[in-house]
Amino acid sequence: MRTLTATMTLPSPDTAEQSAAVRSRLADYFELTKPRIAFMALFTVAVGFFLGAAPSPSLQMLLHTLIGTALVAAGGSALNHWLERRADARMNRTSNRPLPSGRMNPADVFVFGATLAILGVAYLAFAIPQHPSAAIAAAATAFLYVAVYTPMKRLTAWNTVVGAIPGALPPVIGWCAAHGTLTADALALFLILFVWQLPHFFSIAFMHRHDYARGGMKMLPCVERADGYWTGVATIATCVLLIAVGTTPYLIGSAREIFLIGSFALGVWFLTRAIRFARNRTERSARQVLRGSLIYLMGVMALLIIDWLLPRYIG
Repeated sequence: MRTLTATMTLPSPDTAEQSAAVRSRLADYFELTKPRIAFMALFTVAVGFFLGAAPSPSLQMLLHTLIGTALVAAGGSALNHWLERRADARMNRTSNRPLPSGRMNPADVFVFGATLAILGVAYLAFAIPQHPSAAIAAAATAFLYVAVYTPMKRLTAWNTVVGAIPGALPPVIGWCAAHGTLTADALALFLILFVWQLPHFFSIAFMHRHDYARGGMKMLPCVERADGYWTGVATIATCVLLIAVGTTPYLIGSAREIFLIGSFALGVWFLTRAIRFARNRTERSARQVLRGSLIYLMGVMALLIIDWLLPRYIG
């Protein structure tokens, strides 16, 4: 009786190394796009789109909007990596990024980022030709983030305020893609996200103030008193402003009392965390502000969907 022996060819060491190198390079490209930030931005794009499209949204147009915006966001993030590569090399939390670690070439990252950003704007312009304002808003977002905010981080502490502008534009992109023109509703969305980013980033800047200082970043905690007094004051002030701005959807008649009460309660709760941070300025209290900001944003977005968005479709 003959015995058949099956032989299995194992991959050579060279092949395995090449495969690992490809996976590593893809992971580096993925890191350049800052996927967590992009995901949050795309969520607000979708909210803005559904509000602007009510009560008859086009899912095909939504898909085009998300694809174009994702390309712009990824390109802008990659260009941010490229511009800040030297500062990143001096900071502990960023020194292992693809560029400062030497895993990628600056020219490749620049081409990658610029190509994605241009493709994203062009995609929005051609996929949604009836509403060119969406492509204009996306181009403005990328320009302000890359060419204005990123260089300003090494020049002035006002960079946080300027950076909040492109950070608040994603829902406007969604609104413009669906509606075509700006209205008070879109402005209300913009204002909430704009003001929300200020205490959010003040807490991050305080937690990483020594790292930012090593990188030459002029964040508020790096240029003010050593104890962070004015960062605490600014955090309280912007939280108070956030409570006021959170009432705008109700004031313009887009939301009902449930949103007003909910957003006010969330704002007051968030303010208590800011006050505790201002009284006892530690990394622990700053982290509580950071976590509180995320809870606030998720809560307000939930209220927007429940009280502002759903009635437009089922009311």
